[in-house]
Formats: sequence, structure tokens, C-alpha cells
Amino acid sequence: MTPAQIVVVGSYNQDVSFSVARLPAPGETCLSLGRLDSPGGKGSNQAIQAARCGAATAMIAAIGDDAAGDRALALWAVDGIATQYAARLAGHPTGMATILVDAMAENVIVVDSGANAHLAAAHIEAASALIGAARVVVAQLETPVAATVRAFEIARDNGVATLLNAAPAPEAIEPGLLQLTDVLVVNEGEGRVLSGHDHAMQIGEALLGRVGKAVVITLGAQGAVLFEHHRPPLKVAPPKVEVVDTTGAGDAFTGAFAARWATSGDMGSALAWGVAAGALACTRKGAAASCADAARIAALLAPSA
Repeated sequence: MTPAQIVVVGSYNQDVSFSVARLPAPGETCLSLGRLDSPGGKGSNQAIQAARCGAATAMIAAIGDDAAGDRALALWAVDGIATQYAARLAGHPTGMATILVDAMAENVIVVDSGANAHLAAAHIEAASALIGAARVVVAQLETPVAATVRAFEIARDNGVATLLNAAPAPEAIEPGLLQLTDVLVVNEGEGRVLSGHDHAMQIGEALLGRVGKAVVITLGAQGAVLFEHHRPPLKVAPPKVEVVDTTGAGDAFTGAFAARWATSGDMGSALAWGVAAGALACTRKGAAASCADAARIAALLAPSA
């Protein structure tokens, strides 16, 4: 088996998405304009995007011993994602998310973690050889922090780069996890929670001192900005696309960024690929289904290349 360039430690959820004219107020009932059942979970989405960008990718996850878990394995197989360390947990259902998407393509999401909440350090230990042979280990905050810390420790001991997408936004984050993080990816809201600052430039500079190599702040329709030690910030604006659904755009960014960084070693190029992948993800409904392949991303970037 080809060693994985990208190892994703993260979640899988079965998504149920409802289209609504507007997001309901507290206590209000709205009728759906349409329903979409699709695969999701930040870890899974990011792994799929990385694989579609051409990076050999493996998934470390916990899924239920149920039909949704079967669908997860089948989904990952389509994109050639290695799944020998995807644990099937009897007695714990596969994670699930409910998503509301309004007429302006904005969304709100509620997640039931299910099996994701039981990904443990023991699962990580079993995959230590896989992690140690990778180029980048990617994680988020939809699975237990203890598992991520152990994965990043193994990566650090083996000279493997680490990327943390600190989402969903935590009330607090373990300092040791940031110390083991080479690249931190957050949106403005997540960055405010972690830094105590309100503006992207302040957020980036504040968080850069807490991680090894770089901080990326994603800015939605304004693109993203990269902060590296001893270099001025680099901002990339997104190409123009017709926005249909923003669900999964942040995951597409992270997966594409990680893949391009792993294969090229160039964070500036990785930033451009992440922004383009995020933009393309907004042109289709769903999360995993909206992840573009390398050819589409490269074509979108071609006018500015």
C-alpha cells in the first residue's frame, strides 16, 4: 500500500440538509423547501477534498457498526482513501448532522457526535506507523482532543507536519494542542474565540505566536489570509462563482490547502488552492459532494497563474 501523504484524524457524520426561505427564529417552525441526505463530518470532508486534489490520503475515525458506517466506508473507497484505521464501534451510532440552508446560502448546523465522541488514544496508537510515515496530519475539533493530541505527538516525534482546523469553535483549547500544531486554520469567528481579538489581522498575529509555522484565517467571500513567521501576511481573494450552498466550503479549503502543502511544500500555493476549492464547494449542494477535483481547481486558478 502506498504510504499516505495526508492522514486525517476526524469525524464522519451522515448529514440531513433542509433548504429554507430563511433561518427560523427561536420558537418558530419553518417548512422545508427541499431535503438532501448526504455524507459529511469535517474530517471526512477534508479527507475527500485532499484525495481529490491528488494526495494519497488515509482516515482515522470512529464510525458505528450500522448502515451509516457502511456508507462511510463505501464513500471513502470511491476516492481511494485508506480506511484500515477507521474503527467500527458496536453500541455507538454513526454521527449525524442536521443543516438548515437559507435563500442566501447561509447555514446553521447541529451535530450529534455518536461514535465520533469515542475515538480514543488507543485508536491513534494502533495507527502510529501510518502517522509517522505521512507528510501532514490533519485534525479538527469534532473528535476528542486526547486523540488529536496523541496523533500530533506521534507526528512531531517523526518530523511530520501537523494542521489543526479549530472547528467547531471551542470555548477554550488545550495549550498543549496548539504547541503541537504547525499550521492553525480558523475562520474569523473561531479566531475571535481563541485570540480575544476582533479583526483578522489582529487574530492572525496573536495566534501565530502560539503555533509552530503559520496561521490561516478564512474570510468567507473575502478569501483567506496566511500569517507566517518573519513574512508579511498574504491574502488571496476568491474567484467569482455562483454561490448555491456554503456548507462544506471551509472543509474544502482545509483539505485542498493540506494536500497542496503536502505535495508542493509551498504555503502560498496551498492558500490559493484552498481558496479556489472553497469557492467551488459553494457552487454545489452538500458537503462531500461539493468537493472539486484537482483539474477543476487548477482550471479555476489558471487565469491568475
